[in-house]
Amino acid sequence: MVSMKDISKKCNVSIATVSKALNNHSDIAETTKVYIRQIAKEMGYFPNSSARALKTNRTYNIGVLFVDEAQSGLTHDYFSHVLDSFKVTAESRGYDITFINCNVSHKTMSYYEHSRYRGVDGVVIACVNFYDQDVLELVHSDLPVVTIDHVFDNRIAIVSDNIKGMKDLITFIYRQGHTRIAYIHGADSSVTQNRLGSFYRTLQEFGIQIPDEYVKSGIYRDAETSAKLTGELLDLKIPPTCILYPDDYSCLGGINAIKEKGLSIPDDISVAGYDGIHIAQVLEPKLTTLKQDTKTLGRKAAEKLINLIENPKTSLIEKVVIEGRVLSGSSVGKIKGD
Repeated sequence: MVSMKDISKKCNVSIATVSKALNNHSDIAETTKVYIRQIAKEMGYFPNSSARALKTNRTYNIGVLFVDEAQSGLTHDYFSHVLDSFKVTAESRGYDITFINCNVSHKTMSYYEHSRYRGVDGVVIACVNFYDQDVLELVHSDLPVVTIDHVFDNRIAIVSDNIKGMKDLITFIYRQGHTRIAYIHGADSSVTQNRLGSFYRTLQEFGIQIPDEYVKSGIYRDAETSAKLTGELLDLKIPPTCILYPDDYSCLGGINAIKEKGLSIPDDISVAGYDGIHIAQVLEPKLTTLKQDTKTLGRKAAEKLINLIENPKTSLIEKVVIEGRVLSGSSVGKIKGD
């Protein structure tokens, strides 16, 4: 293995100068840096991560805690895009990614124990049961932590603006003439609570009261459950003119149920999703939905976590809110009234 000592001999400079060139220090000439880096590349030099960890007290490794209860894993459209953006940003800053779990070499560990076992510098937490005791242990530990779509008092949080997102979506639907608006929401979480509260509040601002049976408790990313609940809504004596779903994937189940009843979208009934996944925009008709800014969510999570790792004394505990935007699509038709 080529060492900095080998490079220093080849370049006829000190080991300290080689180190400064490879670490982009400003106190040596740019031409010297370029020359040393070129020689290092030609000699096949790679920095030793263990040596760097000893010197900097950091491993340049970030843990990702992602536990999708729906078992969709990294095929989960929303979070896969968030984590891809997180990964790209972290890698551009010189950090590697390790997924945190509870089973290592057939041994059961807590998330905190696994994080320590892997020696990660910090952890981003997304798509988990944030009230799980193992998660809380990690959140309240001495490790730098950033959460996505959940807020703790003592941790930096990156959240999609679900309150404004829902308000913007309902406002669009209302301006299309709809007042009989149903909502199949996801399982209980802070995201669901914010969306549901904004749903009711926005309708109240427009002077709309809806019957309790217009609001159904569903499951995120569960097309089968959404199809069943859609059938229940369509069978009501006075059915809604528009149904809002917890996410675009679940909406696909609702669309199938509507078509099975021989109804047309949006002529007979309108539908709207949430998230803005790609497949929903190639359907016919294109789905009306709230597109979340997954790229910015992931990038901000990485930037804030790395800043917390590298500058712990100046990092602020804050909630960073990222807005989405309505994609009008064509699945919400315009009507004159009820």
